Amino acid sequence: MAVNRDQVRYEALKQSIADLGLIRHGSLVRRFMPCGKPGCRCHASPPQLHGPYYQWTRKVQGKTVTVRLTPQEAELFADWIQNGRRLDEIVAEMEAVALRLTDRMLEKQPQAKAQP
Repeated sequence: MAVNRDQVRYEALKQSIADLGLIRHGSLVRRFMPCGKPGCRCHASPPQLHGPYYQWTRKVQGKTVTVRLTPQEAELFADWIQNGRRLDEIVAEMEAVALRLTDRMLEKQPQAKAQP
């Protein structure tokens, strides 16, 4: 029965949220950049850029906020960001399953007569 399968899936999705670790939203980037010192190796041909530098970027009240991270912090943030993306996927699937379940529940409800 589809309803039972959807109910089981919804409960499994709820449990998978409980099993998630800490979350963060945003992006993690690894950058190599030139410096401002003339004659530095980063200005040679071919350039040997400085880095890697890690940055976490996110939106806060419509503004982009970027924070530089250490390599150790970047490892943690990578896991947290992945958990945040997984949470978004789980919630989207829960919404789809819940839509099917609630539509079936509404179909079973007796229709009220329209009042003039």
